[in-house]
Amino acid sequence: MSTRILIVDDQAMVRQGFGALLAAQPDLEVVGDAADGAAALDAAARLAPDVVLMDVRMPVMDGLEATRRLLHDGGDRPRVLMLTTFDLDDYVYEALRAGASGFLLKDAPADELMHAVRVVAAGDALLAPSITRRLIADFARRRATDRPSPAALSALTPRETDVLRLIARGLSNIEIAESLVLAEQTVKTHVGRILAKLGLRDRAQVVVFAYESGAVVAGER
Repeated sequence: MSTRILIVDDQAMVRQGFGALLAAQPDLEVVGDAADGAAALDAAARLAPDVVLMDVRMPVMDGLEATRRLLHDGGDRPRVLMLTTFDLDDYVYEALRAGASGFLLKDAPADELMHAVRVVAAGDALLAPSITRRLIADFARRRATDRPSPAALSALTPRETDVLRLIARGLSNIEIAESLVLAEQTVKTHVGRILAKLGLRDRAQVVVFAYESGAVVAGER
């Protein structure tokens, strides 16, 4: 079954360019596009995409508000992959808080675009690139206060807490397995339990939770 994609960007050339690249892949299907957040909500309701490529800055309704509205009630919602540039740190963080599964730079090579869509469609989050780690760490340094760890943290086992902290630093399952000397499948099991216990959607939300709860402090190793 192919992954259904909705492209949302106020630049027609971006929509057409991304659309052509993605549509050429046998496992990806571009079901529509939209030029602003309001039109994106309407298109998503009609087309039921699996993944939405969402620009941050758009007229009428920006991508951040559109993402909030699209994902606000949970359930069987599409994955949102934000399209952004280097200078949007706060916007990216807020998008992750709203439920976006990661982000992609608009000038990313074609293979990165296709990889990102597949990663997000598979239920993972696009958190490995160093740019993501920098954005999260920068936000945490600027805004973190002394927050008590929420009660939800106490539900995690020590090993699950270790895995959570490594996820928050942007490590993949393979890297976590190597760091903790575990089998990759064991790490996947831990990740699934963390998501279930904390009631989180994906790894992107694990990162946000880890920093906001104080489980991870920016800059610590």
